[in-house]
Amino acid sequence: MTERWSDLAARMASGLVMVLVGVWGIWAGGDIFHVLVALICGLMVWELVRIISPDQRSLAMQLGAICGVATLVAVYLPIGFALPLLLAPCMAGLGQLQQNRSVFMIFTLLVLMAGFGMMNVRDDLGFGWMVWLVMVVVVTDVVGYFAGRMIGGPKFWPRVSPKKTWAGTVSGWIGAGIVGAVFAINTGASLQLIGVSIAVSMASQMGDIAESAMKRRMGVKDSSSLIPGHGGVLDRFDGMLGASVFFLMFGQITAFPWGLS
Repeated sequence: MTERWSDLAARMASGLVMVLVGVWGIWAGGDIFHVLVALICGLMVWELVRIISPDQRSLAMQLGAICGVATLVAVYLPIGFALPLLLAPCMAGLGQLQQNRSVFMIFTLLVLMAGFGMMNVRDDLGFGWMVWLVMVVVVTDVVGYFAGRMIGGPKFWPRVSPKKTWAGTVSGWIGAGIVGAVFAINTGASLQLIGVSIAVSMASQMGDIAESAMKRRMGVKDSSSLIPGHGGVLDRFDGMLGASVFFLMFGQITAFPWGLS
């Protein structure tokens, strides 16, 4: 029982700090939020390169910096110029990495798209809908964490993520659905937001699983030790990768949010 909750104190303390910084950044919006997102994207790519090519530490710093700068600059450019800039770091890494180039390409593209997507959600839809997106991911993770440890039961994919259970996974969907219901009721949006929230929850879990599978393949437990109780930035924001990329694509094919007067 003690081992099951051994990381709880560190997770809660670090989580509180991240929530406070995140809420401040989302509330401030504009340049502050853009810089915060760009910094997170740069750190994720830095961790990624350290995982997939541990002998190229200096390259990890360079590619992380390039990705952070590209994410930040892209949001201020017309979309036609932003798109090649977002893809350029992927090409730079492909040409310099000694191994695992396809892993770098896929994850870096997801990181850049997610960062660009989050900045656009905040800029175009405002504070409330950015909070909704973050809340869906956070509630999915938190409810899944506690439900999985309290209920236990069959594992979701033990070979890749030994601690993830079906109970925690489904509980995350339920929590996300409740977030969607609360936002729908208080904003006047369609109750379809409940289903969208569950889908975003599933996408965030897919991002988490994809990152776990990559680490398992590379033989590492955490992407880094930057965040006590959580591992690295990539470990903490893998769910946001899946959710943001899904929402970015979803937002292009439908007029979100529906039902607002």
